[in-house]
Amino acid sequence: MRGVHFYLSILAFVSGIFVRSFFVIEWPVILWVVLIVGVLGMWCVKKASAKNAQTLFILVMIGAFFMAGVIRLELDTFFTAPSQFVHQLDTKVELKGVVVTEPEVTAKSTRLVVTVGDERVLVSTDRYAEITYGDEVVFSGKLEKPKSFETEFGRTFDYPGYLAVRDIFYTVSFAQVTVVGQNQGNKVLEFLFAVKQKFLTRIQAAIPEPEVGLGAGLLLGVKSSLGQELEDDFRTTGIIHIVVLSGANIMLVVIFVMYMLALVLPVRPRAVIGILAIVLFALLVGLSATVVRASIMASLILASLLLDKRYDIMRALFFAGAIMLIINPLLLVYDVGFQLSFLATLGLIVVAPQFELLLTGVSPWFKLKEYFIATVATQVVILPLLLYQIGQLSVVSVVVNLLVLPMVPLTMLTTFLTGVAGFIIPSVASLLGFIAYFFLAYIIQVATWFADLPYSAFVVPAFPLYVMVIMYLCIVGIFFTLNWYLVNRRHTIDYTSVAGWIIEEESHVLAREIEKERPVVERSDSTEKSSVPIFFR
Repeated sequence: MRGVHFYLSILAFVSGIFVRSFFVIEWPVILWVVLIVGVLGMWCVKKASAKNAQTLFILVMIGAFFMAGVIRLELDTFFTAPSQFVHQLDTKVELKGVVVTEPEVTAKSTRLVVTVGDERVLVSTDRYAEITYGDEVVFSGKLEKPKSFETEFGRTFDYPGYLAVRDIFYTVSFAQVTVVGQNQGNKVLEFLFAVKQKFLTRIQAAIPEPEVGLGAGLLLGVKSSLGQELEDDFRTTGIIHIVVLSGANIMLVVIFVMYMLALVLPVRPRAVIGILAIVLFALLVGLSATVVRASIMASLILASLLLDKRYDIMRALFFAGAIMLIINPLLLVYDVGFQLSFLATLGLIVVAPQFELLLTGVSPWFKLKEYFIATVATQVVILPLLLYQIGQLSVVSVVVNLLVLPMVPLTMLTTFLTGVAGFIIPSVASLLGFIAYFFLAYIIQVATWFADLPYSAFVVPAFPLYVMVIMYLCIVGIFFTLNWYLVNRRHTIDYTSVAGWIIEEESHVLAREIEKERPVVERSDSTEKSSVPIFFR
Protein backbone atom coordinates (compact mmCIF):
# COMPACT_ATOMS: atom_id res chain seq x y z
CA MET A 1 0.00 0.00 0.00
CA ARG A 2 1.41 3.36 -0.96
CA GLY A 3 2.25 5.75 1.85
CA VAL A 4 -0.62 8.18 1.27
CA HIS A 5 -3.16 5.35 1.16
CA PHE A 6 -1.75 3.85 4.38
CA TYR A 7 -2.01 7.09 6.37
CA LEU A 8 -5.39 8.10 4.92
CA SER A 9 -6.82 4.68 5.76
CA ILE A 10 -5.72 4.83 9.39
CA LEU A 11 -6.83 8.45 9.80
CA ALA A 12 -10.25 7.58 8.33
CA PHE A 13 -10.57 4.57 10.65
CA VAL A 14 -9.67 6.71 13.68
CA SER A 15 -12.14 9.41 12.55
CA GLY A 16 -14.91 6.81 12.39
CA ILE A 17 -14.20 5.74 15.99
CA PHE A 18 -14.05 9.39 17.09
CA VAL A 19 -17.38 10.34 15.50
CA ARG A 20 -19.13 7.22 16.82
CA SER A 21 -17.82 8.02 20.32
CA PHE A 22 -20.02 11.13 20.43
CA PHE A 23 -22.90 10.37 18.07
CA VAL A 24 -25.20 7.36 17.87
CA ILE A 25 -25.44 5.98 14.32
CA GLU A 26 -28.27 3.53 13.76
CA TRP A 27 -27.56 0.22 12.03
CA PRO A 28 -29.84 0.95 9.02
CA VAL A 29 -27.80 4.09 8.30
CA ILE A 30 -24.56 2.12 8.66
CA LEU A 31 -25.74 -0.60 6.29
CA TRP A 32 -26.93 1.91 3.65
CA VAL A 33 -23.61 3.78 3.72
CA VAL A 34 -21.65 0.51 3.51
CA LEU A 35 -23.79 -0.53 0.52
CA ILE A 36 -23.16 2.76 -1.29
CA VAL A 37 -19.43 2.60 -0.60
CA GLY A 38 -19.35 -1.01 -1.83
CA VAL A 39 -21.11 -0.15 -5.10
CA LEU A 40 -18.80 2.80 -5.74
CA GLY A 41 -15.81 0.60 -4.96
CA MET A 42 -16.86 -2.01 -7.51
CA TRP A 43 -17.35 0.75 -10.09
CA CYS A 44 -13.80 2.02 -9.42
CA VAL A 45 -12.41 -1.48 -9.98
CA LYS A 46 -14.36 -1.95 -13.19
CA LYS A 47 -13.62 1.55 -14.55
CA ALA A 48 -10.06 1.86 -13.29
CA SER A 49 -8.94 3.67 -16.46
CA ALA A 50 -11.79 6.19 -16.41
CA LYS A 51 -11.17 9.87 -15.76
CA ASN A 52 -11.19 10.77 -12.04
CA ALA A 53 -11.42 7.06 -11.13
CA GLN A 54 -8.31 7.36 -8.95
CA THR A 55 -9.74 10.30 -7.02
CA LEU A 56 -13.03 8.47 -6.51
CA PHE A 57 -11.11 5.38 -5.37
CA ILE A 58 -9.37 7.40 -2.64
CA LEU A 59 -12.71 8.82 -1.49
CA VAL A 60 -14.25 5.34 -1.46
CA MET A 61 -11.28 4.01 0.52
CA ILE A 62 -11.64 6.82 3.08
CA GLY A 63 -15.36 6.11 3.36
CA ALA A 64 -14.79 2.38 3.78
CA PHE A 65 -12.25 2.79 6.58
CA PHE A 66 -14.35 5.50 8.23
CA MET A 67 -17.29 3.10 8.37
CA ALA A 68 -14.95 0.36 9.61
CA GLY A 69 -14.13 2.60 12.58
CA VAL A 70 -17.81 3.29 13.22
CA ILE A 71 -18.68 -0.41 13.04
CA ARG A 72 -15.75 -1.43 15.28
CA LEU A 73 -17.00 0.76 18.12
CA GLU A 74 -20.64 -0.13 17.43
CA LEU A 75 -19.82 -3.82 17.82
CA ASP A 76 -18.64 -3.17 21.38
CA THR A 77 -22.17 -2.32 22.42
CA PHE A 78 -23.98 -4.64 19.99
CA PHE A 79 -22.43 -7.83 21.40
CA THR A 80 -22.40 -6.73 25.04
CA ALA A 81 -24.74 -8.92 27.08
CA PRO A 82 -26.98 -7.37 29.76
CA SER A 83 -25.17 -7.02 33.07
CA GLN A 84 -25.83 -9.56 35.81
CA PHE A 85 -25.61 -6.72 38.36
CA VAL A 86 -28.42 -4.51 37.01
CA HIS A 87 -30.81 -5.38 39.85
CA GLN A 88 -28.12 -5.23 42.55
CA LEU A 89 -26.98 -1.69 41.87
CA ASP A 90 -26.70 0.59 44.93
CA THR A 91 -27.28 -2.30 47.29
CA LYS A 92 -24.96 -4.20 49.61
CA VAL A 93 -23.72 -7.36 47.92
CA GLU A 94 -21.50 -10.31 48.69
CA LEU A 95 -19.73 -11.62 45.61
CA LYS A 96 -17.05 -14.18 44.84
CA GLY A 97 -14.41 -13.86 42.13
CA VAL A 98 -10.74 -14.01 41.14
CA VAL A 99 -8.20 -11.17 41.25
CA VAL A 100 -7.15 -10.81 37.60
CA THR A 101 -4.61 -7.97 37.77
CA GLU A 102 -1.77 -7.18 40.11
CA PRO A 103 -3.16 -5.35 43.18
CA GLU A 104 -2.48 -1.59 43.16
CA VAL A 105 -1.43 -0.26 46.57
CA THR A 106 -2.16 3.46 47.05
CA ALA A 107 -1.62 5.76 50.02
CA LYS A 108 -5.02 4.88 51.52
CA SER A 109 -6.19 1.59 50.02
CA THR A 110 -5.49 -1.46 47.89
CA ARG A 111 -7.37 -1.67 44.60
CA LEU A 112 -8.30 -5.02 43.15
CA VAL A 113 -9.80 -5.91 39.79
CA VAL A 114 -11.97 -8.95 40.45
CA THR A 115 -13.69 -11.00 37.77
CA VAL A 116 -17.14 -12.16 38.82
CA GLY A 117 -18.61 -14.37 36.11
CA ASP A 118 -18.01 -12.47 32.86
CA GLU A 119 -17.73 -9.02 34.44
CA ARG A 120 -15.00 -7.07 36.19
CA VAL A 121 -15.48 -5.15 39.43
CA LEU A 122 -13.06 -2.62 40.91
CA VAL A 123 -12.78 -3.37 44.63
CA SER A 124 -11.13 -1.01 47.12
CA THR A 125 -10.10 -2.50 50.46
CA ASP A 126 -7.63 -2.09 53.32
CA ARG A 127 -4.19 -0.87 52.26
CA TYR A 128 -2.43 -3.64 54.19
CA ALA A 129 -4.57 -6.51 52.90
CA GLU A 130 -2.37 -9.44 51.85
CA ILE A 131 -3.89 -10.21 48.47
CA THR A 132 -2.05 -11.21 45.31
CA TYR A 133 -2.84 -11.89 41.68
CA GLY A 134 -4.77 -15.11 41.17
CA ASP A 135 -6.35 -15.16 44.64
CA GLU A 136 -9.98 -16.23 44.82
CA VAL A 137 -11.78 -13.78 47.12
CA VAL A 138 -15.18 -13.13 48.64
CA PHE A 139 -15.91 -9.42 49.03
CA SER A 140 -18.87 -7.49 50.41
CA GLY A 141 -19.90 -3.87 50.15
CA LYS A 142 -22.12 -1.45 48.26
CA LEU A 143 -22.14 -2.07 44.49
CA GLU A 144 -22.06 1.22 42.56
CA LYS A 145 -21.57 2.66 39.10
CA PRO A 146 -18.45 4.85 38.83
CA LYS A 147 -19.11 8.60 38.67
CA SER A 148 -17.21 11.49 37.12
CA PHE A 149 -15.60 13.91 39.54
CA GLU A 150 -13.84 17.28 39.52
CA THR A 151 -10.05 17.28 39.83
CA GLU A 152 -7.97 19.66 41.91
CA PHE A 153 -7.25 21.65 38.74
CA GLY A 154 -10.89 22.23 37.88
CA ARG A 155 -11.28 19.53 35.22
CA THR A 156 -14.06 16.96 35.11
CA PHE A 157 -12.48 13.53 35.08
CA ASP A 158 -14.54 10.99 33.14
CA TYR A 159 -14.01 8.14 35.60
CA PRO A 160 -16.66 5.87 34.01
CA GLY A 161 -14.92 6.21 30.63
CA TYR A 162 -11.50 5.61 32.20
CA LEU A 163 -12.73 2.36 33.77
CA ALA A 164 -14.69 1.34 30.66
CA VAL A 165 -11.39 1.25 28.74
CA ARG A 166 -10.34 -1.42 31.24
CA ASP A 167 -13.68 -3.25 30.87
CA ILE A 168 -14.78 -2.22 34.38
CA PHE A 169 -18.31 -0.90 34.92
CA TYR A 170 -18.91 -1.42 38.65
CA THR A 171 -17.07 -0.54 41.87
CA VAL A 172 -17.21 -1.62 45.49
CA SER A 173 -15.52 0.77 47.93
CA PHE A 174 -14.43 0.03 51.52
CA ALA A 175 -15.03 -3.66 50.86
CA GLN A 176 -14.49 -6.49 53.32
CA VAL A 177 -12.35 -9.02 51.45
CA THR A 178 -11.57 -12.61 52.43
CA VAL A 179 -9.18 -14.86 50.50
CA VAL A 180 -10.73 -18.29 49.98
CA GLY A 181 -8.38 -19.70 47.35
CA GLN A 182 -5.08 -19.14 45.58
CA ASN A 183 -3.33 -19.75 42.25
CA GLN A 184 -6.47 -19.27 40.17
CA GLY A 185 -4.82 -16.98 37.62
CA ASN A 186 -2.64 -17.42 34.57
CA LYS A 187 0.47 -19.43 35.52
CA VAL A 188 2.83 -17.30 33.42
CA LEU A 189 1.58 -14.09 35.04
CA GLU A 190 1.77 -15.66 38.49
CA PHE A 191 5.41 -16.54 37.87
CA LEU A 192 6.25 -13.07 36.49
CA PHE A 193 4.61 -11.26 39.40
CA ALA A 194 6.34 -13.54 41.91
CA VAL A 195 9.74 -12.74 40.36
CA LYS A 196 8.83 -9.05 40.35
CA GLN A 197 8.01 -9.09 44.07
CA LYS A 198 11.23 -10.91 44.92
CA PHE A 199 13.21 -8.40 42.85
CA LEU A 200 11.52 -5.49 44.64
CA THR A 201 12.33 -7.12 47.97
CA ARG A 202 16.02 -7.32 47.03
CA ILE A 203 16.31 -3.65 46.08
CA GLN A 204 14.30 -2.62 49.17
CA ALA A 205 16.90 -4.39 51.29
CA ALA A 206 19.73 -2.37 49.72
CA ILE A 207 18.15 1.05 49.06
CA PRO A 208 16.19 3.09 51.63
CA GLU A 209 12.89 4.93 51.16
CA PRO A 210 11.89 7.09 49.34
CA GLU A 211 14.72 6.44 46.88
CA VAL A 212 13.81 2.77 46.46
CA GLY A 213 10.27 3.83 45.49
CA LEU A 214 11.68 5.92 42.66
CA GLY A 215 13.91 3.02 41.59
CA ALA A 216 10.89 0.71 41.43
CA GLY A 217 9.04 3.31 39.39
CA LEU A 218 11.90 3.76 36.93
CA LEU A 219 12.42 0.04 36.36
CA LEU A 220 8.96 -1.42 36.68
CA GLY A 221 6.58 1.52 36.49
CA VAL A 222 5.40 1.08 40.10
CA LYS A 223 4.22 4.68 40.37
CA SER A 224 2.46 4.10 43.69
CA SER A 225 5.87 3.43 45.26
CA LEU A 226 6.71 7.13 45.03
CA GLY A 227 4.19 8.28 47.60
CA GLN A 228 1.63 11.01 46.97
CA GLU A 229 3.82 13.97 47.96
CA LEU A 230 6.77 12.97 45.80
CA GLU A 231 4.46 12.08 42.90
CA ASP A 232 2.97 15.59 43.12
CA ASP A 233 6.50 17.08 42.98
CA PHE A 234 7.28 15.03 39.88
CA ARG A 235 4.08 16.25 38.23
CA THR A 236 4.80 19.86 39.17
CA THR A 237 8.27 19.71 37.65
CA GLY A 238 7.16 17.81 34.54
CA ILE A 239 9.18 14.62 35.04
CA ILE A 240 6.40 12.20 36.03
CA HIS A 241 6.98 10.55 32.63
CA ILE A 242 10.21 8.93 33.84
CA VAL A 243 8.22 6.62 36.12
CA VAL A 244 5.55 5.91 33.49
CA LEU A 245 7.18 3.16 31.47
CA SER A 246 7.71 4.13 27.85
CA GLY A 247 9.91 3.42 24.89
CA ALA A 248 13.16 3.97 26.77
CA ASN A 249 12.42 1.15 29.20
CA ILE A 250 11.28 -1.20 26.45
CA MET A 251 14.37 -0.39 24.41
CA LEU A 252 16.65 -1.20 27.34
CA VAL A 253 15.07 -4.66 27.45
CA VAL A 254 15.75 -5.08 23.72
CA ILE A 255 19.37 -3.96 23.99
CA PHE A 256 20.06 -6.08 27.07
CA VAL A 257 18.59 -9.26 25.55
CA MET A 258 20.31 -8.71 22.19
CA TYR A 259 23.74 -8.13 23.64
CA MET A 260 23.43 -11.06 26.03
CA LEU A 261 22.60 -13.39 23.14
CA ALA A 262 24.93 -11.85 20.58
CA LEU A 263 27.77 -14.30 21.25
CA VAL A 264 25.73 -17.49 21.01
CA LEU A 265 22.92 -16.95 18.50
CA PRO A 266 22.59 -15.51 14.97
CA VAL A 267 20.40 -12.48 14.34
CA ARG A 268 17.09 -14.18 13.53
CA PRO A 269 16.82 -16.30 16.69
CA ARG A 270 17.90 -13.25 18.69
CA ALA A 271 15.10 -11.21 17.13
CA VAL A 272 12.53 -13.87 18.04
CA ILE A 273 13.76 -14.04 21.64
CA GLY A 274 13.83 -10.22 21.77
CA ILE A 275 10.15 -10.02 20.76
CA LEU A 276 9.30 -12.66 23.38
CA ALA A 277 11.21 -10.65 26.02
CA ILE A 278 9.28 -7.51 25.09
CA VAL A 279 5.96 -9.33 25.46
CA LEU A 280 6.93 -10.76 28.86
CA PHE A 281 8.19 -7.39 30.09
CA ALA A 282 4.97 -5.68 28.98
CA LEU A 283 2.93 -8.30 30.87
CA LEU A 284 5.17 -7.88 33.92
CA VAL A 285 4.78 -4.11 34.21
CA GLY A 286 1.14 -3.92 33.15
CA LEU A 287 -0.41 -3.34 29.75
CA SER A 288 -0.84 0.42 29.95
CA ALA A 289 -1.38 2.27 26.68
CA THR A 290 2.16 3.70 26.78
CA VAL A 291 3.74 0.29 27.33
CA VAL A 292 1.69 -1.39 24.61
CA ARG A 293 2.46 1.34 22.07
CA ALA A 294 6.20 1.20 22.79
CA SER A 295 6.19 -2.62 22.82
CA ILE A 296 4.56 -2.83 19.39
CA MET A 297 7.02 -0.33 17.91
CA ALA A 298 10.01 -2.09 19.45
CA SER A 299 8.74 -5.46 18.23
CA LEU A 300 8.42 -4.04 14.73
CA ILE A 301 12.12 -3.12 14.80
CA LEU A 302 13.03 -6.72 15.57
CA ALA A 303 10.46 -8.02 13.07
CA SER A 304 12.08 -5.87 10.37
CA LEU A 305 15.40 -7.59 11.14
CA LEU A 306 13.73 -10.98 11.16
CA LEU A 307 12.08 -10.40 7.79
CA ASP A 308 14.91 -8.30 6.35
CA LYS A 309 12.60 -5.34 5.74
CA ARG A 310 13.10 -1.60 6.05
CA TYR A 311 11.80 -0.03 9.26
CA ASP A 312 9.75 3.17 8.90
CA ILE A 313 9.21 4.82 12.28
CA MET A 314 6.19 6.92 11.24
CA ARG A 315 4.43 3.91 9.77
CA ALA A 316 5.29 1.93 12.89
CA LEU A 317 3.66 4.59 15.09
CA PHE A 318 0.46 4.70 13.02
CA PHE A 319 0.37 0.91 12.77
CA ALA A 320 0.77 0.55 16.54
CA GLY A 321 -2.02 3.06 17.14
CA ALA A 322 -4.33 1.31 14.67
CA ILE A 323 -3.72 -2.12 16.22
CA MET A 324 -4.46 -0.77 19.69
CA LEU A 325 -7.71 0.85 18.52
CA ILE A 326 -8.82 -2.29 16.71
CA ILE A 327 -8.36 -4.20 19.97
CA ASN A 328 -9.88 -1.47 22.18
CA PRO A 329 -11.51 1.50 20.37
CA LEU A 330 -12.37 3.19 23.70
CA LEU A 331 -8.69 4.17 24.06
CA LEU A 332 -9.08 7.00 21.56
CA VAL A 333 -11.40 9.20 23.61
CA TYR A 334 -11.20 7.91 27.17
CA ASP A 335 -7.51 7.11 27.75
CA VAL A 336 -5.36 10.21 28.25
CA GLY A 337 -2.25 8.02 28.48
CA PHE A 338 -2.84 6.74 24.94
CA GLN A 339 -3.36 10.27 23.63
CA LEU A 340 -0.26 11.71 25.32
CA SER A 341 1.95 8.75 24.38
CA PHE A 342 0.98 8.94 20.71
CA LEU A 343 1.41 12.73 20.49
CA ALA A 344 4.72 12.73 22.38
CA THR A 345 6.14 10.12 20.01
CA LEU A 346 4.81 12.06 17.03
CA GLY A 347 6.59 15.14 18.36
CA LEU A 348 9.89 13.27 18.53
CA ILE A 349 9.46 12.01 14.97
CA VAL A 350 8.21 15.17 13.29
CA VAL A 351 9.10 18.22 15.39
CA ALA A 352 12.43 17.21 16.95
CA PRO A 353 14.27 16.96 13.58
CA GLN A 354 13.15 20.51 12.74
CA PHE A 355 14.56 21.82 16.00
CA GLU A 356 17.72 19.84 15.36
CA LEU A 357 18.15 21.58 12.01
CA LEU A 358 17.40 24.93 13.61
CA LEU A 359 20.15 24.34 16.19
CA THR A 360 22.72 23.12 13.68
CA GLY A 361 26.12 24.30 14.81
CA VAL A 362 25.22 24.42 18.51
CA SER A 363 27.57 22.24 20.56
CA PRO A 364 26.03 18.96 21.82
CA TRP A 365 27.74 19.51 25.21
CA PHE A 366 27.42 16.03 26.69
CA LYS A 367 24.20 15.39 24.72
CA LEU A 368 22.35 18.15 26.56
CA LYS A 369 21.26 19.55 23.20
CA GLU A 370 19.68 16.21 22.38
CA TYR A 371 17.76 16.15 25.66
CA PHE A 372 16.73 19.78 25.17
CA ILE A 373 15.40 19.11 21.67
CA ALA A 374 13.51 15.99 22.76
CA THR A 375 11.98 17.76 25.76
CA VAL A 376 10.89 20.86 23.86
CA ALA A 377 9.55 18.85 20.91
CA THR A 378 7.38 16.65 23.11
CA GLN A 379 6.25 19.54 25.32
CA VAL A 380 5.17 21.61 22.33
CA VAL A 381 3.09 18.80 20.85
CA ILE A 382 1.39 17.60 24.05
CA LEU A 383 0.90 21.03 25.68
CA PRO A 384 -2.61 21.82 24.35
CA LEU A 385 -3.88 18.34 25.27
CA LEU A 386 -2.13 18.47 28.65
CA LEU A 387 -3.71 21.82 29.49
CA TYR A 388 -7.14 20.68 28.30
CA GLN A 389 -7.11 17.35 30.15
CA ILE A 390 -4.95 18.10 33.21
CA GLY A 391 -4.80 21.89 33.55
CA GLN A 392 -1.34 22.30 35.09
CA LEU A 393 1.51 24.11 33.30
CA SER A 394 5.01 23.44 34.60
CA VAL A 395 7.32 26.43 34.11
CA VAL A 396 10.46 24.54 35.18
CA SER A 397 9.82 21.41 33.11
CA VAL A 398 12.51 21.98 30.48
CA VAL A 399 15.22 22.84 33.02
CA VAL A 400 14.37 19.92 35.31
CA ASN A 401 14.32 17.47 32.40
CA LEU A 402 17.77 18.67 31.31
CA LEU A 403 19.08 18.08 34.84
CA VAL A 404 17.39 14.72 35.34
CA LEU A 405 17.22 12.87 32.02
CA PRO A 406 21.02 12.36 31.60
CA MET A 407 21.03 10.56 34.97
CA VAL A 408 18.10 8.23 34.26
CA PRO A 409 20.02 5.52 32.31
CA LEU A 410 22.70 5.26 35.00
CA THR A 411 20.04 5.22 37.70
CA MET A 412 18.12 2.42 36.02
CA LEU A 413 21.29 0.41 35.39
CA THR A 414 22.59 0.62 38.96
CA THR A 415 19.15 -0.11 40.43
CA PHE A 416 18.76 -3.14 38.16
CA LEU A 417 22.23 -4.44 39.05
CA THR A 418 21.42 -3.95 42.73
CA GLY A 419 18.38 -6.18 42.40
CA VAL A 420 20.25 -8.84 40.41
CA ALA A 421 23.16 -8.85 42.88
CA GLY A 422 20.64 -9.26 45.71
CA PHE A 423 19.81 -12.71 44.35
CA ILE A 424 23.47 -13.74 44.07
CA ILE A 425 25.82 -11.75 46.36
CA PRO A 426 23.95 -9.59 48.94
CA SER A 427 27.16 -7.84 50.05
CA VAL A 428 27.77 -6.59 46.51
CA ALA A 429 24.12 -5.54 46.34
CA SER A 430 24.71 -3.22 49.30
CA LEU A 431 27.59 -1.51 47.48
CA LEU A 432 25.63 -1.18 44.24
CA GLY A 433 22.64 0.02 46.25
CA PHE A 434 24.72 2.86 47.66
CA ILE A 435 25.67 3.95 44.14
CA ALA A 436 22.07 3.69 42.99
CA TYR A 437 20.99 5.64 46.07
CA PHE A 438 23.26 8.52 45.04
CA PHE A 439 21.62 8.83 41.61
CA LEU A 440 18.09 8.35 42.97
CA ALA A 441 18.60 10.91 45.72
CA TYR A 442 19.90 13.40 43.14
CA ILE A 443 16.74 13.07 41.03
CA ILE A 444 14.48 13.40 44.07
CA GLN A 445 16.41 16.43 45.34
CA VAL A 446 16.16 18.21 41.98
CA ALA A 447 12.42 17.50 41.77
CA THR A 448 11.63 18.62 45.32
CA TRP A 449 13.81 21.74 45.12
CA PHE A 450 12.27 22.99 41.88
CA ALA A 451 8.75 22.01 42.98
CA ASP A 452 9.17 24.21 46.08
CA LEU A 453 10.08 27.25 44.01
CA PRO A 454 7.37 29.93 43.86
CA TYR A 455 5.40 29.85 40.60
CA SER A 456 7.07 26.62 39.44
CA ALA A 457 3.71 25.59 38.00
CA PHE A 458 0.45 27.34 37.13
CA VAL A 459 -3.12 26.10 37.04
CA VAL A 460 -4.78 27.03 33.75
CA PRO A 461 -8.56 27.60 33.93
CA ALA A 462 -10.68 25.02 32.13
CA PHE A 463 -11.45 25.82 28.49
CA PRO A 464 -13.65 24.21 25.81
CA LEU A 465 -12.52 21.65 23.26
CA TYR A 466 -12.49 24.08 20.34
CA VAL A 467 -9.79 26.16 22.07
CA MET A 468 -7.52 23.10 22.11
CA VAL A 469 -8.24 22.57 18.39
CA ILE A 470 -7.28 26.20 17.67
CA MET A 471 -4.06 25.75 19.66
CA TYR A 472 -3.13 22.72 17.58
CA LEU A 473 -3.91 24.58 14.35
CA CYS A 474 -1.54 27.33 15.48
CA ILE A 475 1.17 24.75 16.23
CA VAL A 476 0.71 23.18 12.79
CA GLY A 477 0.95 26.64 11.18
CA ILE A 478 4.13 27.47 13.09
CA PHE A 479 5.59 24.06 12.20
CA PHE A 480 5.03 24.54 8.45
CA THR A 481 6.40 28.08 8.65
CA LEU A 482 9.51 26.76 10.41
CA ASN A 483 9.85 23.97 7.88
CA TRP A 484 9.59 26.48 5.00
CA TYR A 485 12.28 28.62 6.64
CA LEU A 486 14.63 25.66 7.11
CA VAL A 487 14.12 24.46 3.53
CA ASN A 488 14.96 27.90 2.18
CA ARG A 489 17.91 28.25 4.53
CA ARG A 490 19.48 25.11 3.08
CA HIS A 491 19.97 26.88 -0.22
CA THR A 492 22.14 29.51 1.50
CA ILE A 493 24.51 27.04 3.18
CA ASP A 494 28.09 26.96 1.86
CA TYR A 495 28.92 23.34 1.05
CA THR A 496 32.47 24.01 -0.21
CA SER A 497 33.90 22.98 3.16
CA VAL A 498 32.61 19.43 2.67
CA ALA A 499 33.51 19.08 -1.00
CA GLY A 500 34.44 15.49 -1.83
CA TRP A 501 32.62 14.01 1.16
CA ILE A 502 30.36 10.98 0.68
CA ILE A 503 26.85 11.69 1.98
CA GLU A 504 25.06 8.63 3.28
CA GLU A 505 21.54 8.14 4.55
CA GLU A 506 21.47 7.77 8.32
CA SER A 507 20.78 4.20 9.45
CA HIS A 508 19.94 2.83 12.85
CA VAL A 509 23.12 2.09 14.76
CA LEU A 510 21.18 -0.32 16.94
CA ALA A 511 20.23 -2.39 13.91
CA ARG A 512 23.86 -2.46 12.75
CA GLU A 513 25.03 -3.57 16.19
CA ILE A 514 22.46 -6.35 16.26
CA GLU A 515 23.26 -7.51 12.74
CA LYS A 516 27.02 -7.80 13.01
CA GLU A 517 26.94 -10.63 10.53
CA ARG A 518 25.87 -8.28 7.75
CA PRO A 519 28.36 -5.97 6.01
CA VAL A 520 28.30 -2.40 7.28
CA VAL A 521 29.48 0.62 5.28
CA GLU A 522 32.20 2.44 7.15
CA ARG A 523 31.72 6.11 7.84
CA SER A 524 33.31 8.87 9.82
CA ASP A 525 32.90 8.87 13.61
CA SER A 526 31.63 12.42 13.36
CA THR A 527 28.44 11.18 11.72
CA GLU A 528 27.63 8.60 14.38
CA LYS A 529 24.29 9.11 16.09
CA SER A 530 22.97 7.84 19.37
CA SER A 531 22.54 4.06 19.44
CA VAL A 532 18.94 4.57 20.50
CA PRO A 533 16.38 5.37 17.76
CA ILE A 534 14.93 8.84 18.07
CA PHE A 535 11.52 7.76 19.35
CA PHE A 536 13.18 6.00 22.27
CA ARG A 537 15.40 8.90 23.31
